[in-house]
Amino acid sequence: MGLKVLIVDDALFMRNMLREIFTKAGYEIVGEAGDGEEAVEKYQRLQPDLVTMDIVMPRKSGIEALQEIMAEHPGAQVVMCSALGQESLILEAVQAGAKDFIVKPFKEERVLEVVRRVAGEAA
Repeated sequence: MGLKVLIVDDALFMRNMLREIFTKAGYEIVGEAGDGEEAVEKYQRLQPDLVTMDIVMPRKSGIEALQEIMAEHPGAQVVMCSALGQESLILEAVQAGAKDFIVKPFKEERVLEVVRRVAGEAA
C-alpha cells in the first residue's frame, strides 16, 4: 500500500485522529498542516498521493487551498473533511476538484472506504 498522505486540519485532535486511522491502515503520513496556506506549501514540497483537507480553517480556507493545488496539480487527490451542516461548502469543494468528502466526527470505516476509492485501491 504505502499511500503517502498529507493531513490538513486546524484542530490538532482531528489530525491526530486521522493520523491514527491512516497509520493503522498502513499509510504513510508525509506531513500535516494547520491551515490552507501551509497546506499549499506542503503539497508543493511533499507531493503526497492523497490529501485530507478541512474546509473551514484560518488564513486560507480548505476550498481556497484546494483551488490553488488543483490549478497547479490537476491530478491531485484531495478529500475534503467537513462538519455536518456544511453541504453547500462540500458542493463548492467538489466543483473545485475535490474527489470526495468525509464528515466529522470521523468513522474509521468511512474514512478508509473513501480513501481507498479515491486512491483507486481495492477496498
